[in-house]
Amino acid sequence: MPTLTLRVSDELALQFASLAATEGGKSALIRRLLESAVGAPGSKRAPVAVGAPQKVTVRFRESELAQIGEMAAARGMTRTQWITSLVRSRLGAPAQQSDGEREALRAIARELNRIGGNINQIARAANGGEGGAVGGSKSGLDDARVALEALQGELKDVLERTSTYWEGR
Repeated sequence: MPTLTLRVSDELALQFASLAATEGGKSALIRRLLESAVGAPGSKRAPVAVGAPQKVTVRFRESELAQIGEMAAARGMTRTQWITSLVRSRLGAPAQQSDGEREALRAIARELNRIGGNINQIARAANGGEGGAVGGSKSGLDDARVALEALQGELKDVLERTSTYWEGR
């Protein structure tokens, strides 16, 4: 991704930093200004939430509260966490993962680390000229490829479940 650099006065830099603090940061604000200037479609990134949290009170009927409680419990969340996640997802914030989804992502990360270690061992054997090990390295790479493809599918599934849930699909 290209980088743009420019020089401005200290005063302008301070004013811009002050404005940017309420708009998700300097990079995010510059990106949105550039997109607007060239007529590019807006970024899907939501502005970073700033300021102190504020309390909002909403009223639900008993049956609605029971439904919200059930839906929150199914995701491993409190009602407040579930409602907050729903609103934030509609505002464009990253989707919130349930405890099960977070654990699935952690398991995938652990497995990717293990496969990375195996690939490093294969590369060392191939580079070190270990004759017997090099012949077996093709089989090891094939096994790693299959495992990576399976993990890619699992990762897509977890991320798709999360995004489709909060987008209401």
